[in-house]
Amino acid sequence: MLIHLLRHAEAEDVSPTGRDADRRLTEEGRKRMRAVAKAIAKLDPGYEAVLVSPLVRARQTAEPVAEACGFERPFTETKNLAPNADPIEVLHELARLRPAAALLVGHQPHFGRLFGLLLSGRPELEIPMKKAGLAAFEAPSDPSLGLAELKFLLPPRLLEKLV
Repeated sequence: MLIHLLRHAEAEDVSPTGRDADRRLTEEGRKRMRAVAKAIAKLDPGYEAVLVSPLVRARQTAEPVAEACGFERPFTETKNLAPNADPIEVLHELARLRPAAALLVGHQPHFGRLFGLLLSGRPELEIPMKKAGLAAFEAPSDPSLGLAELKFLLPPRLLEKLV
């Protein structure tokens, strides 16, 4: 199973509603995601599933990637990608879905712990990701086993150069 972790792009500090969940991408964040989406499409990931956190900025980050990659199915919105979710839960969810390739769009600190869990099998290892950064892992059909192989970790500046 190919698992791509994509941290959301730059978001506004405060949403119009004042709720963190409603924070949207800034104009710079949307611009960066358009470029990053083109780079991800060049990798030809063949996503069979796109999972996003319930927060607005995660969906807004996933939308240009799905469009650039020709992914036309509905996103799977999951609380298992919320900022403080237990990272093992989203891996159990992936094991149930069994996609050959999946894009997960979420947040720190969750992604740092998820990255560490995939890499080492230990949830206490936290490896932070930059906003709009992409990590790729090759994992067994049950990624919760923590036996994933890191294929790459690309910060957004490098992704933008791939366009």
